[in-house]
Amino acid sequence: MAQKKAKILERQNEVINGLHEFGSRIYSQLDQGVFPTIEMPSRGTDNIAYDPTLRQYILGERNVSRSARNIRHIKPFTQLAWCAMFSNELTTKRKTSTLRDVYYSAQAYEMTFTDQQESNNIITDLETLTGFAREDFHIFPEERSAIFGDLDIGYTVPGYEGKTLNLTSHPDGVLIGPALTSSELINTRADKVIAIEKGALFTRFIEENVHNKHHALLISCGGQAPRQTRSFIRRLHDELNLPVYILTDGDPWGMHIAQVIISGSANAAHLRELNTPDAVWSGVWASDIVEYKLPTDPLDEVDIKRLYELAKDPRYQNDPIWQKEIKLFLKIKKKAEQEAFSRYGLTYIVDEYLPTKLEPPAEKKK
Repeated sequence: MAQKKAKILERQNEVINGLHEFGSRIYSQLDQGVFPTIEMPSRGTDNIAYDPTLRQYILGERNVSRSARNIRHIKPFTQLAWCAMFSNELTTKRKTSTLRDVYYSAQAYEMTFTDQQESNNIITDLETLTGFAREDFHIFPEERSAIFGDLDIGYTVPGYEGKTLNLTSHPDGVLIGPALTSSELINTRADKVIAIEKGALFTRFIEENVHNKHHALLISCGGQAPRQTRSFIRRLHDELNLPVYILTDGDPWGMHIAQVIISGSANAAHLRELNTPDAVWSGVWASDIVEYKLPTDPLDEVDIKRLYELAKDPRYQNDPIWQKEIKLFLKIKKKAEQEAFSRYGLTYIVDEYLPTKLEPPAEKKK
């Protein structure tokens, strides 16, 4: 526990030093009598590329600048400086805030944003400038996912330091929030992680005792997994050496939910360790729809367009399973939800389907 606390304090100091360095650069330029100017990597689509070595999207070498000399830059420049100040306050005091709360907190300083999206974009600028994630600044989104399984964690947040919790303690699962993601991973009897797109199947798996039957930690992604959830999945894989299996609906959007966990998103190309490259998309595949004769809905034009986009995406081109399933989706022009297995009974997906999907990754690719 002491070692984990020391690492948290070390990270906190790194973040604070990074923010102070940004502030010092502004003060130094003002002291020299010049208009403050900052440079940061461009997040434009033409500066984002997939790195096959890192197995995630990264930013290229092109930079953009903002200068107080340019009247069009003054507002975003000032917003960025305020955001750094507010983030420093949160980090120093170890207080948390939501993206929505940041938007409203700005008004107390007469710092206005047109809407929350503008506020969110400035926070992303600060991430890009400093190299730290918004979660390092203690800023989190509203969305929360959940985890259930035999894992003992030790809290490190103020007021709960030293307290432990087993993640089977609540039948609905434990929210993956700041207190959990910053905790120490003490002990587990699980030998795998199963990340599940939908909360309904997550609940079914808990009811059917999947965590014991398959020695698994179950994670409800709540659709597209939030960044802190993707980061926590990476921790479970790296620190506990647990393989990760991903279950989604059988459609192009489910495929992409899995791929973002595996390879990251273009929107977070300026950050690292939000993805788990060795995670495995285990289904629902197009071939499962055919093999199990699942109830389906027809693919619409948006679905089909998305499949053609995925086929060209470099993240989908390195594994023959992805290409095979994309082609089959386009051939059958059908999609199915995870719940479709209930046509064979409520426990069929647990008793019959799931065991076939939890083979070691090396075997699954043969």
